[in-house]
Amino acid sequence: MQAADIDGFFADIRQLAAEDYLLLEYYFECSGEPEQAAAHLCSEQSTAQWKRVDVDEDYRPRHAAKVVDLCVESQLKTPSYALDPPVGGPVHACRARIAHPHRNFGPRLPNLISAVLGEGAYFAPGIPIVKLLDIAFPASFLAHFQGPGFGVVGLRELLQVQDRPLLFGVIKPNIGLHPEPFAELAHEAWLGGLDIAKDDEMLADVDWSPLARRAELLGAARRRAEAATGMPKMYLANITDEVDRLVELHDQAVARGANAVMINALPVGLSAVRMLRRHAQVPLVAHFPFIAACSRLPNYGVHSRVFTKLQRLAGFDVVIMPGFGDRMMTSEAEVLENISACLDPGFGDIAPCLPVPGGSDSAATLEAVYRKIGHVDFGFVPGRGVFSHPMGPRGGAASLCQAWQAIQAGVPVAEHARQCPELRAALATFGKPG
Repeated sequence: MQAADIDGFFADIRQLAAEDYLLLEYYFECSGEPEQAAAHLCSEQSTAQWKRVDVDEDYRPRHAAKVVDLCVESQLKTPSYALDPPVGGPVHACRARIAHPHRNFGPRLPNLISAVLGEGAYFAPGIPIVKLLDIAFPASFLAHFQGPGFGVVGLRELLQVQDRPLLFGVIKPNIGLHPEPFAELAHEAWLGGLDIAKDDEMLADVDWSPLARRAELLGAARRRAEAATGMPKMYLANITDEVDRLVELHDQAVARGANAVMINALPVGLSAVRMLRRHAQVPLVAHFPFIAACSRLPNYGVHSRVFTKLQRLAGFDVVIMPGFGDRMMTSEAEVLENISACLDPGFGDIAPCLPVPGGSDSAATLEAVYRKIGHVDFGFVPGRGVFSHPMGPRGGAASLCQAWQAIQAGVPVAEHARQCPELRAALATFGKPG
């Protein structure tokens, strides 16, 4: 690419109409000159060949993605990851902010993803290592999307819970139970104080636990628990399946007693979720299979907060995400960035969705999670912490409520456990608070 060609892929952000562009932040490692590599990154994801041979035209002013900021952070001896064939010569580690005109794809999630996470971005000449770190949308783009139908406010109204985290529980064993014992476990947990009993992301419409029968029994159990406790409860049914079954399964689950549905967002596809959002009568909840496969490497792929923003845009009311703790292999900073992406008020008229950081939680971890987040607008989602509690699911759910009572009262959880057998058993089984 000649110097004059490179110039067409750079711009002063102050000279651009902000409402016409998405802002993308990339990390990349390049062999050769960083300016040329950045120009290729823009070219390949937008105009590529920007004029026809022997025709006096230039598509770059209207359609080119443009570098608005480029920082060369360091020079590396080799790329972050071993490559075949290996890259010869010095490697520059860079960050770039790119303004991409959304007129190129319009308010269409498949086309947006094809541009910013597609062939152009990940096969740009001279850039073997690249990661999309963040994405920002102008109000003019966001205005085309419905976003969550219920969001944080709507969920709290449905459950009549305003001053604490929402308490989820993943019914265990995750895949092996018939609907009858499965419903009984959920019923016990609801009686103990759980707000939402949910299917695991692995449990679908399967022979040994058909969705229709499961929703029928759990719906009935939910209503009994509501009558017994005087509080609304929620059964979250997993309807992940082929795209052409989503509406059918939503209708089937809701008609029989489910009052929320879960979709594994990336395996099904965000466009399918957006379609279902237009039809849905109940809250939509996202689970995170496949996201770690794209996001875990530090310098390659896509940062998980990009997926969080896209899930909110597609219409999810709740986003379950990898949470704190060693098992989830996600830094505390990344968890907090994803929580912020769910709740960020600077998202046009798109309502906030509820963040649910999950992974090996119990009454022993509730206070630490709350302190890290710093507010109550989150969901807390144990599995074994409720359903493997030595006093059963009712005791497991009660232990969560008792832990929250201690937090609200400013009393150490371990001290409060002396007078709460369920909480005491949880701490003995799952570990000390922290």
